[in-house]
Amino acid sequence: MTAPAVESREIVLDGLRVAYTLRRSVRKTLGLRVDHRGLTVGVPLRVGLREAEAFIRSHAAWVVDKLRSRPAPSAPPSFEVADGTALPFLGESWTLRIGRGNNRAHWHGLGTERVLELLPRSGGDVRRLLLRELQQKGLDLFRNRVEEFCLRLARPVPPVTLSNARTRWGSCSSRSGIRLHWRLIHLPLPLIDYVVAHEVAHLVEMNHSPRFWSVVAALYPDHVAARKALREAATDLPSL
Repeated sequence: MTAPAVESREIVLDGLRVAYTLRRSVRKTLGLRVDHRGLTVGVPLRVGLREAEAFIRSHAAWVVDKLRSRPAPSAPPSFEVADGTALPFLGESWTLRIGRGNNRAHWHGLGTERVLELLPRSGGDVRRLLLRELQQKGLDLFRNRVEEFCLRLARPVPPVTLSNARTRWGSCSSRSGIRLHWRLIHLPLPLIDYVVAHEVAHLVEMNHSPRFWSVVAALYPDHVAARKALREAATDLPSL
């Protein structure tokens, strides 16, 4: 069985449990990178897990030092689920209105007015109702966009599910399909489409080789600018 192009794993280094991302690609050497997302280990396609982890352990002191010296991540902007609060949805600002009802939500987007009405039951959790509504909207939209890009490649549409990963917007597996972070629903549709195109391209190339990026470019020609815009937009998303 072919090893996945991208795996999330853990290893113990100097008594510290370290989560890392293992990326296999058409590179010739092994490499390590530590950034705000943590440790990434790049290896050639044919390198096995045992060899990859031996390589990590041989650089344990460097990895641990880099991880411990990283600046603390800034806290995401707080979001108060309250009447009158502005919520980003598909790149637009929607105003929350909170009342009482049968645990339902209603979207009112006529004209220039954008209102999301949340009607929890008496004593109900309004934050949970909002999360449920955003995640359902996200899943419906993501499935639609994945289907659109798969049609362009004449590929079968894989299962699409939501993720809540800490560092990745999406992932693709030949076994479980495509997973997309539900918080993408806050972003404008063109940026969502970039993430979808990226993951759909992995159905053709399970790596980040030049061939992979050529598929991405065919699906989403302005992918370089979108990648930069996504990185910038992500810093302003609310924390729910």
